[in-house]
Amino acid sequence: MSFQKLDDLGRKLEALEHALSILGADEATHMAVGGGEKRAEAMSNLAGMYHAQATAPEIADWIEAAKPESEDQALALGEFKRQYINATCLPTEFVERRTAATMRSEQLWRDLRAKGDWDSFLPALEGVIALVREESQLRADALKLAPYDALMDQYDPGNRTAELNTVFGDLKAFLKGFVPEALAAQDERLAKRPRKSLNGPYPIEKQRELGLAAMRAVGFDFTHGSLAVSHHPFCGGVPTDVRMTTRYRTDEFLSSLMGVLHETGHALYEQGLPKEWSHWPLGKARGMGIHESQSLFVEMQLSRSPEFWEFALPLVHQHLGPDAIPGWDITDILAEVNFVQRGYIRVDADEVTYPLHVILRYELEQDLVNGKLEASQIPEAWDAKMTEYLGISTINDPKDGPMQDVHWPGGAFGYFPSYTLGAMIAAQQWAALEKAQPNLRNDIRAGDFTGVNQWRANNIWSQGSRWSTPDLITRATGEPLNADFFKAHLKNRYLA
Repeated sequence: MSFQKLDDLGRKLEALEHALSILGADEATHMAVGGGEKRAEAMSNLAGMYHAQATAPEIADWIEAAKPESEDQALALGEFKRQYINATCLPTEFVERRTAATMRSEQLWRDLRAKGDWDSFLPALEGVIALVREESQLRADALKLAPYDALMDQYDPGNRTAELNTVFGDLKAFLKGFVPEALAAQDERLAKRPRKSLNGPYPIEKQRELGLAAMRAVGFDFTHGSLAVSHHPFCGGVPTDVRMTTRYRTDEFLSSLMGVLHETGHALYEQGLPKEWSHWPLGKARGMGIHESQSLFVEMQLSRSPEFWEFALPLVHQHLGPDAIPGWDITDILAEVNFVQRGYIRVDADEVTYPLHVILRYELEQDLVNGKLEASQIPEAWDAKMTEYLGISTINDPKDGPMQDVHWPGGAFGYFPSYTLGAMIAAQQWAALEKAQPNLRNDIRAGDFTGVNQWRANNIWSQGSRWSTPDLITRATGEPLNADFFKAHLKNRYLA
């Protein structure tokens, strides 16, 4: 009976999750400007209702009294208990206060980011950081973790700064030496075959059709999802109604296409989760590191390979026109999509420099949460690390510096490490997949992604949250996470 009560509760919570997810996606894509205040109020109340139901005292009794009758039920119960402990860390009043503050902060950010108006945005960000510090302490006390570890645990259970600082420190040292090597190798190639110019403008509607074709080709189910436009690309909604977004530039089409493919990787994971457990934590994605590994697998491992472009180049001609990229061949496309440069924008960064963008944010986040850095000091601290890691300055450019991401306005501290962990996991998954499917590259060349998706469905998507992140990686690839796969991937692609 107790297990049935938890099952019934899960269905009610899933309904509220559904409403919040769709309202959130709509707020970022279609909501009228004047709807913000009431939308924040509605979502704050729904979040409060969800939290009150998810933290009801009797749930602890139901968990203890439940008698699982199968391995799946036992795993489901364990994951439910873990999430209940995390949920009861926070008072309902705090959840409502945080939701309202971050909603308003995000709305303000969308208006002020384009203007680069850091001074007007700063008070809102200071309010969010104060709430993040409050949350981190509440979670730390309940979980017996350090404050920033307690925040990371919400996105990737098991992540700890003690281990990540070592891993990221090693990766940072490797990349600071590798970036100049990759740039030098690229210069040599370009001296022999100069980089070609794109033949814009590219109408947004034609870019959209190309993106939809690419989504369809790699397996996106349009009966359970859609594509829209937002300030910051994201994948939201729910598994039965995935809401994907991108953004467009008319002078080039590749950043939008790569963004679409990245978010499609997220979407495929959501659409492939175990439907029979959708109303239990067991049926949810296993943390953001795994989620990012699925998006980066599609964008970086798959969509920037020569085999993919043998298939995709005709799609470009079909949807953008035969003169969209006159005279370009596969070599030219690969030189463009794998172009390495020291840039300002994380979401537009190549896979060589991208981890340095993440490590910068990871380091600043720790200092912000622990009180070693105040919001007013972010521009200078950000600039110092950008100058050291990438050799470029953002001191007079907050729009393309610390205002560029939605995460901090939305209070999502502890999320950024997952991006680079995802890149490492993606490289390891690709190596395992290629070993399991020797004909993989020929299939991709022919536009057949069935084997790629079936392997990921069996080993990642269908597993939901049955296993911890480390266990899931080991089960899928045959060994624990090993960053050497990522380093080898970079060397093979950029130095070979």
